[in-house]
Amino acid sequence: MPSYVVTGAGRGLGVEFLRQLSENPDAIVIGLARNVEAAKKKAAETGRPNIHIIHGDLDDYESLKKAAEETAKITGGSLDYLIANGAYISGVSASLGLFDLGENPKALDEDLEKSFRTNVYGNIHLINFFLPLIQKGQAKKVISISTGLADFELTKEYKIEPAGPYAMSKAALNLAIAKYHAQFASEGILFFSISPGMVATDANTPPITTEREQKKAQQMYASFAQYAPHFKGPITPKESVEKVLGVIYDSSLEKGDGGAFVSHLGRGQPWI
Repeated sequence: MPSYVVTGAGRGLGVEFLRQLSENPDAIVIGLARNVEAAKKKAAETGRPNIHIIHGDLDDYESLKKAAEETAKITGGSLDYLIANGAYISGVSASLGLFDLGENPKALDEDLEKSFRTNVYGNIHLINFFLPLIQKGQAKKVISISTGLADFELTKEYKIEPAGPYAMSKAALNLAIAKYHAQFASEGILFFSISPGMVATDANTPPITTEREQKKAQQMYASFAQYAPHFKGPITPKESVEKVLGVIYDSSLEKGDGGAFVSHLGRGQPWI
């Protein structure tokens, strides 16, 4: 009876993770969400009783502590998979570079602080509270959903300007995951980060409100097409989650995946 916790369960990839994981009637699938009622409505659409929704806010570590306690009651004190999917990205900075955002220093400060508080601090607290359950689980896997935008080589070689605060925070989280691997690999716990690809969710397709944002978005898509000639646009959440789960189940410490940052297509594969 595998058990899963997925954060950011109220929308986008989180909803799709719950849907696909709950297809196994023996699985215990727990979704953490800031807006519990909205997440419960989404979960109810599946008609599956093995989905549980718990309040969990990455900006509130007390809620994460309580979520871990609630999870322990549901699972009997253990957890097989922790999928750290929840994240924050500003709709404005998703389309603009750091210099452009610097026109409003206060807003840039707030974006950076919010990105790091949610995506780095929040996920570190999440992992710390749930790790005792993972230690008692069978699969012992902790997976951070990252982004190809956090890859240094992609950014440098293909001049990917936008989403600086988000990408920087995800790069920091990737390193935190490697640090956890360094500490807990000896216990047989697999930590790694995975990019879900370019996915058609609200976070990856923010509204374009200015001509400059439109131009920057077009430049980014042109860079993606140069990087991956097969790129035709974002993939669906369904396709992304199917591929991500395939990588998760196939990965292991023995294969050298501990602390790694991989693509939804596998290690060494393109980000999109």
